[in-house]
Amino acid sequence: MNGYVGKVLRINFSSQEVKTEELNLELAQKYIGARGLGVKTFIDEVDPRVDPLSEENKLIIATGPLTGAPMPTSGRYMVVTKAPLTGTIAISNSGGKWGVKFKSTGYDMIIMEGKSEKPVYLYIDDETVEIKDASKYWGMVSSEVTNALTEVHPGTNVMCIGPAGEKLSPMAAIMNDVDRAAGRGGVGAVMGSKNVKAVVVKGSKKVDVADAELVKKVNSDKVNILKNDPVAGGGLPTYGTAVLVNIINESGIHPVRNFQESYTEKADLISGEAMTQNCLVKKNPCHRCPIACGRWVRLKDGREVGGPEYETLWSFGSDCDIYDLDAINEANELCNEYGLDTISAGATIAAAMELYQRGYIKDEELAADGLSLKWGDVDAMVGWTKKMGLREGFGDKLAEGSYRLCESYNATQYAMTVKKQELPAYDPRGVKGHGITYAVNNRGGCHIKGYMINPEILGVPEKLDRLALEGKPAYAKVFHDLTAVIDSMGLCIFTTFGLGLNDYTEMYNAVCGDIYTPETLLEAGDRIWTLEKIFNIKAGIDKSQDTLPERLLKDPVVAGPTKGEIHELDILLPEYYSVRGWDEDGVPTEDTLKKLGLEEYIGNIEAGATC
Repeated sequence: MNGYVGKVLRINFSSQEVKTEELNLELAQKYIGARGLGVKTFIDEVDPRVDPLSEENKLIIATGPLTGAPMPTSGRYMVVTKAPLTGTIAISNSGGKWGVKFKSTGYDMIIMEGKSEKPVYLYIDDETVEIKDASKYWGMVSSEVTNALTEVHPGTNVMCIGPAGEKLSPMAAIMNDVDRAAGRGGVGAVMGSKNVKAVVVKGSKKVDVADAELVKKVNSDKVNILKNDPVAGGGLPTYGTAVLVNIINESGIHPVRNFQESYTEKADLISGEAMTQNCLVKKNPCHRCPIACGRWVRLKDGREVGGPEYETLWSFGSDCDIYDLDAINEANELCNEYGLDTISAGATIAAAMELYQRGYIKDEELAADGLSLKWGDVDAMVGWTKKMGLREGFGDKLAEGSYRLCESYNATQYAMTVKKQELPAYDPRGVKGHGITYAVNNRGGCHIKGYMINPEILGVPEKLDRLALEGKPAYAKVFHDLTAVIDSMGLCIFTTFGLGLNDYTEMYNAVCGDIYTPETLLEAGDRIWTLEKIFNIKAGIDKSQDTLPERLLKDPVVAGPTKGEIHELDILLPEYYSVRGWDEDGVPTEDTLKKLGLEEYIGNIEAGATC
């Protein structure tokens, strides 16, 4: 069981039954772990047509074989469920320390089933597993419940939901270590629908490795590569992910005012450089991370808290036409406390501002809240963030996300979403390969599962012409598959700034044994991506949802370095399907399923079919 600890914890909150099961090692290795194994387990056990907030939906929390192993960035875990925001598979990733501490209890995975009659939390201390009453913690924000539970259970780490998860907002996150989030898709709402407030862990077990000396050497080699890389060892440690603000803006792909524009002369006011100069307290790295991109910042009231990522600086900043770093820090802290995905939250406020701009939302709808929806209104942006978290007043409508908000006004053209999930901070009209990764992403609008910004903007592993179309679908497929591998191992995708497929193969084999070649490892990523696609098809997510907002397909960028560009998805999408081995409707062919070892799904891929 090198790399894997060999146990699965199954909790049925309806019956309060706690079971320990043996990990299927053959299946774990075939799907690597974390994301891959979580998706395989989920698709085998859950009807794709399930209501995401029903008792029949399950919530899987899974670590990878390298989670907790002595390798760089080995602190990640994955949450897998059906997403309330999108109706797709949810594959939400988080770092910090919690994932390692959970694995040290002796489990690779938790499968949460059913629904508790009253609020509860799960306490795991090595062999001890208890379901405990959480009634007095219900309603607490993340820092409050974390502090309260670590006082009751000293030496533990806490994963929890905030009020947004309790109130079933489809943009609710699961928080761990106070300021780390499994953020996208509404996974926090699924945990809230089961009346589970927190998972508290404390363990003493170590990860066994196949070759301790080899692990030591491989770890040292990879850490050195990352430290000497100009991005992983330079820009990210120095400025955090906020280093991207000026880089992306100068490329003309930094969305402004709900993607109405893609460049602003004010970007430097909310950049990593500005953060470092004005409010940075210290770096805040995840477990065994030599990159240390996390930030700890000082709010204007003097409190020191987790700082915003690039995406957050954009969503509450330029997307809302706001360039006040103190206000963005405050909104980010509210999202951490209430348990909101910062991308969806900020982008939903931006969509609401455009609806107001165009006359869909009237002043009388906002009067009771005492807040405006005018572009650039700093106090309103912060105020709406809090009201979203509590589902108060008009904030209740915002808490449903931008697609449902716009749909309620019969104006979905202003929802900058894919599969109802808000797009992140890169305008695909100026990065053609990144645009195709948005459109086909299995979890909806997402940058992190196929980060084509690496080659198209940052030149990693090579510089591509960002406006060229040729070869981009094939390149995007490789990025999708490799990211599936990295997620499934339990590592951070920021390692891709310095490491490649051969490096990840060496890392896996040193820990787990000589199992994969680079070719078969990348094929495992293809297998995982394809399995997610199979679930989505069965859930009713068809070709029509592999698209981009109409604005990005038809309206040219109005100014800046990308002026005049649209996204040519109609050219790129058929080619992407082809390089994947899917038919013209985006359905994996029989030959592809055989090649990937997915024969059990042959003849059984259609909307509404059980797995």
